Amino acid sequence: MTLVDATPNTSNEPRRVVEPDGARVDIFPLPTDEATLEAVLRELFVDHWQEITFGPIIQGAAYELKAPAPPTYVGTTDGYLTIAFGAPHFHLCIGEHKGSPSNPVSPELARHRRTARAELYRRLDRIGAPVSWGLRLFNGAGEQQITILLPNPFLEPGTDKLVAVPDWSRLALWDEIRARRFGQQPDPLDRSGAGFRHE
Repeated sequence: MTLVDATPNTSNEPRRVVEPDGARVDIFPLPTDEATLEAVLRELFVDHWQEITFGPIIQGAAYELKAPAPPTYVGTTDGYLTIAFGAPHFHLCIGEHKGSPSNPVSPELARHRRTARAELYRRLDRIGAPVSWGLRLFNGAGEQQITILLPNPFLEPGTDKLVAVPDWSRLALWDEIRARRFGQQPDPLDRSGAGFRHE
């Protein structure tokens, strides 16, 4: 579990947390209402499907999936957002979830399933320079639902191959989301790193 400062973040400045592996991460909290989450996820999967990598990243497992094509379906039912690529698809509980009339869900289980924390984040190296950028959603029990990795200037597009010279233009999606959601200009810190490394 991520160690999080419980102090509310009322500014546009990120909150710095320490992950279980000791890595420092800057967190930019997002609202968790269904409309906001659906808008962000639709934008990423409909408009930027070819740029993102997604799946849960938890201790002991990292699913780094790429969409094979634009989604064939994006929609919500009973609080669940479904994103389908033909037969392959996934569901995320981002809204009010009640279950069916014949099989209602308890309020406790509905709270457990629904996104309770959403955040843009950037992972930092030992000297404090960002090395990866993304979006994470967590349910009401603090379990990760999904991580969406945004384009990385230190990696060749569509691969995990390191590049010799960072391509800072690959931060355009990160900059665009931060500008739209927080009114922030590009941060020079995002362009201060020398390369990608897991630490």
